[in-house]
Amino acid sequence: MTYDVVVVGAGAAGLMCALTAGYAGRRVLVVDHANRAGKKILMSGGGRCNFTNLATTPKHFTSANPSFCISALKRYRPEHFVELVERHGVEYVEKAPGQLFCATSAKEIVALLLTECEWAGVTVQLKTRIDRVERQGEGMRLVTSSGKVDAGAVVVASGGLSIPSMGASGFGYDIARQFGIEVTPTRPGLVPFTLSDPWKARAAALSGLSLPVAVSCQGKRFEEPLLFTHRGLSGPAMLQISSVWQPGESLEIDLLPGESVFEQLCLARREAPKQQLATWLGERFPKRLAQALLDWYPEPNLAGGTLAECSNATLQAWAERLNHWQIKPSGTEGWRTAEVTLGGVDTDAISSRTFEVKVLPQLRFIGEVLDVTGELGGYNFQWAWASGVACGNSI
Repeated sequence: MTYDVVVVGAGAAGLMCALTAGYAGRRVLVVDHANRAGKKILMSGGGRCNFTNLATTPKHFTSANPSFCISALKRYRPEHFVELVERHGVEYVEKAPGQLFCATSAKEIVALLLTECEWAGVTVQLKTRIDRVERQGEGMRLVTSSGKVDAGAVVVASGGLSIPSMGASGFGYDIARQFGIEVTPTRPGLVPFTLSDPWKARAAALSGLSLPVAVSCQGKRFEEPLLFTHRGLSGPAMLQISSVWQPGESLEIDLLPGESVFEQLCLARREAPKQQLATWLGERFPKRLAQALLDWYPEPNLAGGTLAECSNATLQAWAERLNHWQIKPSGTEGWRTAEVTLGGVDTDAISSRTFEVKVLPQLRFIGEVLDVTGELGGYNFQWAWASGVACGNSI
């Protein structure tokens, strides 16, 4: 079997690259060991796929080489993918500013990609194991469970290590190392945090409770909801900051973002001195959390619990707890629940225009396998589309 292009991985980036190259007149084969194309697309966004973010800019991505993503993102923008979605009659909703989701099911995005691949003459071959990738003169050869395949170019779009139950593996990194390409250290990204006792037990007691917060770490700040779980802390705020956090670091969480707690408590003490601290907390937090805060931080000197009994030092202590709550995670839930992989194939070895390996142009890497990771909210899909199109066009 001989093809102009063999794409390894039938995910978002791989299918986008394949259909782009197919429309350009190339003979394209997509190979994947999975039994179904686009598995991660299907489970993303709660099954509705947050397929892009209208506000996408390079600042929403993490990489050892922050400028690498600029070229592809400029050339294929969110409105380009939205146009494709609309052409296929896929209804979508904007659940949060800029975040576009399928109105019904992520299956529509997979169907769109496979339909476009079919129209572009692309062959998609699933349940196929790749045993070896070799250089073959000016081309490449793949030894697969279905036989040998010769290709003018091989595009590795195999993704990262996140969610191994979906078939994720380090295959792309192995190929990179085989050809002398560095792989930067990888770790789970967009992943919930775990806590150790007593905070694990405290979080478990509040499991399912969510509230808006602002979380900060290493100079980054995200204002999103936090969710208490049986194992620790989750929700968009925690997933976002997990891509910045390093083991051993503490998180600073503002439980009342936009509100100066010390000023508000002083005002309440003047205007309603007989009001209880518990009442003040209960007006701002869900009942379970308000009570938990009082249990976590008892005030034995407040016989009646009124604000009149609270000294400035006591009010300042509560301001610190609520505006600057410090908590040190014990770790994260790891690859099992991580949405993305931080780190990956070193982009210094890759052309940001064509995605070819600079010293071996018949080998290319796109999507999550590269050291480019987007924030939560559709950015990683936009990177998949943009890198796939840039690579497909260059072939």
